[in-house]
Amino acid sequence: MSLNAAPAADRVHIGFFGLRNAGKSSLVNALTGQEMSVVSPVPGTTTDPVRKTMELLPLGPVVILDTPGLDDEGELGEKRVRKTAQILNRTDLAVLVRSDPDRYHPLEKEWLEKLSALKIPCLEVLSRADLTRPVPPDTDALIHVSAADGYGIPALKEALGRLAASEKPEKRIAADLLAPGDSAVLVMPIDASAPKGRLILPQVQTLRELLDHHFTAAVCQPEELPRVLAGNSRPALVITDSQAFGPVSRMVPEEIPLTSFSILFARYRGDLKALTVSANRLSELRDGDRILISEGCTHHRQCQDIGTVKIPGWIEAFSGKKPEYTFSSGDSFPGDLSAFRLIVHCGGCMINEREMQSRMRSAQEQGVPMVNYGIAIAYMHGILKRSLSPFPEIQKLLR
Repeated sequence: MSLNAAPAADRVHIGFFGLRNAGKSSLVNALTGQEMSVVSPVPGTTTDPVRKTMELLPLGPVVILDTPGLDDEGELGEKRVRKTAQILNRTDLAVLVRSDPDRYHPLEKEWLEKLSALKIPCLEVLSRADLTRPVPPDTDALIHVSAADGYGIPALKEALGRLAASEKPEKRIAADLLAPGDSAVLVMPIDASAPKGRLILPQVQTLRELLDHHFTAAVCQPEELPRVLAGNSRPALVITDSQAFGPVSRMVPEEIPLTSFSILFARYRGDLKALTVSANRLSELRDGDRILISEGCTHHRQCQDIGTVKIPGWIEAFSGKKPEYTFSSGDSFPGDLSAFRLIVHCGGCMINEREMQSRMRSAQEQGVPMVNYGIAIAYMHGILKRSLSPFPEIQKLLR
């Protein structure tokens, strides 16, 4: 990713859905101005979801998702349709591409109902407007387009821009926790697990947001923290990597609010209240309980990897029990969670808010508590209440 590029997780994800040969891929290519998807008159040319990160005016940074046909057939076709259904978990805006102006296919109606149930805003697009001249007027929910001659593409972009603006309220990672003139300290350990030559995404995003809102920020490793705190300006907030919660909490005076990047992202991407309440399950574990440890990204595992090594070690030291662990990463979050007694999820910085919310909703519907890394680490170190000091309304939920 370019240093100037918006993180994919913070881009508007636009999913294109429709029957085979409805013109989805041709429309995506016309919209993006690129040969993003292979186009052919043969039904079922798009066999897997195609993903493209780009700038699309007037929306700005987006992720375009082209999908196989909803009416794909056969054993492979069924698998492709299931893959398409998974795309709904990360879709912020949907475009349903239709080629028949006079009637809906039953599957088109079915998917419109799915989108409505998931509260995903949807634009319906009638393709091949070049074959239906004169073209009827567009409405707020229906746009006429032609990939062949570009008709209606500007109108579609404008409609998507309006829809995105109305559906995406601006959220803050940490800037809303500070008052004008405040400063913060960001504690970022540089150890064997830190990526060489760069910072991890939550650190970069948090620092950038603070600078965007004209706050001052000091950045240090844990061993430099006492010297930073002894400076002339007392910070209004200290944010640490969760792995350093223990030593950092002992250095930071009680009157200074303390939290972690992971806890901030629990609020930014997910539901901080639900994730916090679920931490109690860590005190109720039994030998043999199955725990899912899940990460939204894929990365090279270090010898002291937090997900596969450190968190299991902390869980066993804290609970005195020997659970069984299942690990997932990237898109491999299981659909059936019923076998698990607890889910421990990363901060979710690499997946968008809708996908994190979808995973949480799936866990809640199946009755499985989910906690995230930062909350779990703070709970097991006996400092969860302290780490939630910027969020007094959440502190009250702890028993």
